Amino acid sequence: MLRRSFLKTIPAISLLSSCNHAAANRIRLALNWKPDPQFGGFYAANYKTHGLDVDILPGGAGTPTIQMVGAGSAEFGIVSADELVVARSRGNDVVALFAVFQNNPQGIMAHSARKLNNLGEVMKGGTLAIQKGLPYARLLEKQYGFDKVKVVPSPGGDITAFLSDPNFAQQCFVMSEPLTARHKGADVVVFPVSEIGYNPYTTVLTTSGDFLRKNANAVGKMVASVREGWLGYLNDPGPTNQKMNQLNPSMSAASFAEVAEAQKPLIQTAVPLGSMTKDRWATLIKQLKEVGDIQTTPPAEECFRWL
Repeated sequence: MLRRSFLKTIPAISLLSSCNHAAANRIRLALNWKPDPQFGGFYAANYKTHGLDVDILPGGAGTPTIQMVGAGSAEFGIVSADELVVARSRGNDVVALFAVFQNNPQGIMAHSARKLNNLGEVMKGGTLAIQKGLPYARLLEKQYGFDKVKVVPSPGGDITAFLSDPNFAQQCFVMSEPLTARHKGADVVVFPVSEIGYNPYTTVLTTSGDFLRKNANAVGKMVASVREGWLGYLNDPGPTNQKMNQLNPSMSAASFAEVAEAQKPLIQTAVPLGSMTKDRWATLIKQLKEVGDIQTTPPAEECFRWL
C-alpha cells in the first residue's frame, strides 16, 4: 500500500540529470509508491482533455522522486511536504502545487483493550515500534519522553508482533495497518500524529521552479486535470481502482475499495480540495528546524503555489 519510508532524504544522483525538459504537453508524473488509492485521482484524471500527454511512472521504496523533479527527469512528482521543505533548504528548487491529503495519514496504532486516550498515554508503558529518525518521532520524544516505553525499530507494514502482544503499539498509516489488524480480528485504536501538531501535507503534486516559470500554462492544465481527476475518483473510485489493481495486483480489489473509502476523511475536508496555506507550511518549517532536519529555513510562501 503506502510506502514505508515516511521521510527519506536521498543524495542527488548524477544519473538523474536529465537532458532537456520534455515538450510542455509531454508530461512525466513520478509517483513515490506503487499504484494504490492514494494516487487514485492522478490515475482518474483525463489529461488529454487539457491537451496533455501524461506518463505516470510508478515508484517504490526509496524512489528519489523529489530529486527526479529537481533534476528534470520528471516534470512532476508526488512527494510529502516535509520532503519538499528539506529539499528546498538544500537548494532543490521544487514547488508544491496540489496537496491531496489535508490530514496526515501517519499515526500510532495500539490495542483498544489498553484503554488509551491519547499519544501521551501510549508513551507511558508497553512497547512502541517506530522509526526514530522520523521528525514526528523526535517530536513525540521531545514532548513526552521515551523513558517509560520500550522503543524498538518499526516493522514497516508487518503487524505480526502487534497481533501477538497486547501491549505493543506501532507507527502506521491510518488506512493501512489498522485495516489489516481488524481483518485479523484485533480491536485497535489509532492516534494520528497530527494530535501533537505535526500535520504535513502528503501526496503532494510537485514540480520544479524552472519548469513552472517556463511552462506556466502546462502547469495550470496539469493542476486542473488533477483536481478534476480527484473529484471524479472520490465520487466513484471503482473504475480507477480496477485499472490500478491491474497495475498492482499485489493489492486485492477488496483492499482497493476499502482503502479508497477510509482515506476520504483525510482528503475531503472543510477547505477546497488540494489547497494549501502559508501558515501550515510555516509551522512545518519551524518544526523541522526544531528537530534538526533543516539548517536553513526556506520562506513558506516559496514552498507552494496554489493555482
